[in-house]
Amino acid sequence: MAKDKSMFECTACGYQTPRWVGRCPGCGAWNTLEESLQAVPDSKAGKVAANQRPGTGAKPLALKDIPEDITLRTGTGISELDRVLGGGIVEGGLILIGGDPGIGKSTLLLQVCDHLAKSGKRALYVSGEESARQIKLRARRLGIESDLYVLAENALDAIESKIRELQPDTAVIDSIQTMYRPEMTSAPGSVSQIRECTSLIMRLCKETGTSVFLVGHVTKDGAIAGPRMLEHMVDVVLYFEGDRQQDYRLLRAVKNRFGSVNELGVFRMTGQGMQVVENPSEELLSHRAKGASGSTVFCGVEGSRPLLCDVQALTSPTFYGTPRRAVNGADSGRVSMLLAVLEKRANQRTYNQDVYINVAGGLELSEPAADLALCVAVASSLKDKAVGPEIAVMGEVGLAGEVRTVPQCERRISECARLGFTTIVVPRANAQRVSAPAGVRVIGVDTVAQALSVIF
Repeated sequence: MAKDKSMFECTACGYQTPRWVGRCPGCGAWNTLEESLQAVPDSKAGKVAANQRPGTGAKPLALKDIPEDITLRTGTGISELDRVLGGGIVEGGLILIGGDPGIGKSTLLLQVCDHLAKSGKRALYVSGEESARQIKLRARRLGIESDLYVLAENALDAIESKIRELQPDTAVIDSIQTMYRPEMTSAPGSVSQIRECTSLIMRLCKETGTSVFLVGHVTKDGAIAGPRMLEHMVDVVLYFEGDRQQDYRLLRAVKNRFGSVNELGVFRMTGQGMQVVENPSEELLSHRAKGASGSTVFCGVEGSRPLLCDVQALTSPTFYGTPRRAVNGADSGRVSMLLAVLEKRANQRTYNQDVYINVAGGLELSEPAADLALCVAVASSLKDKAVGPEIAVMGEVGLAGEVRTVPQCERRISECARLGFTTIVVPRANAQRVSAPAGVRVIGVDTVAQALSVIF
């Protein structure tokens, strides 16, 4: 007979120990061990084989002998989601989507199921958090009237049998932290339950060809709750970003076995669900203040998409011994470096100024090509002179004050010209290699000081 034994399991890495310790011996995290009861076979009954399913019995194939099928991807009916996925849903793919509560994960996936059902596909929405009536109320609010299937269930064994019986093309499981396997004694949401449930779903995807979306809760640090192994097991990991107080939502892929991880999808949350933002550059610049100092337009590239944004800076004399630096949307360490470069190489005094940096629209600028735009915005606020409304700026800045080249400069210039910018300041090496569109003047600069003298 099996007996229950108390074990302590790390919620970060899954390490197990019979005694509680403050620091996990496996990953070094503090206060992550939680007690759980696990069934252990009685020693008198002899050794019992682990309850593992047999393998698929597949034979090894040469790469050239594996058949190709160009119709494996299915469009979701939502262009921004298809862009992030690399062209659509791959047959048998396992996709994990995470984000803060209320950001719109369930709403987006319910709309995906609606589009798939209208296109003749069979879609199943499995919820472990809502009843079927609650899902119907939300679907009615979103205007969804398609013949998608809804299942309110937490036990994964029952879900597996329903999926094998229904054979849907796409299934959504909302959320993986609420699922559990009845034969395991640990509670839903524990490391062991999440690991085993994801493993079963992954095997189910590959055997049946059903594509599955997993909704994942996130911790206070923004990472998906559960073991890190969860992100290794799935094919695609998507993160929903954005402030719930704003309309815009950004969808990023941090892992994609079937496409690029640099793509970005832009949505707007409305009362009718997630709406695709077809022209995000125009939307992000639509509320830009005219004639205000400290505002500069920068063109970044997210995957294959050029994206214009408003980089804002505000400086004011400090009343404290140490000036304040507040940064939103950029790396604070890099901003501090750029302020030092402005002080040393461009004679812009910031040692007695509080400096506030903001990237409008909730974007996060991670590429160094935004350095020159940040410097120009700070200098504009210091001089209290507005940058011309027809000027866009881009370039990487080094510690010597030099302006270095940026990748995909021609694509950035074309996007700026499309939105009506006629003067574009870029590194000189880029200006010598690109051909400017008609009516657009491309100015090449070598240093930050030279860029400031050209603009002001």
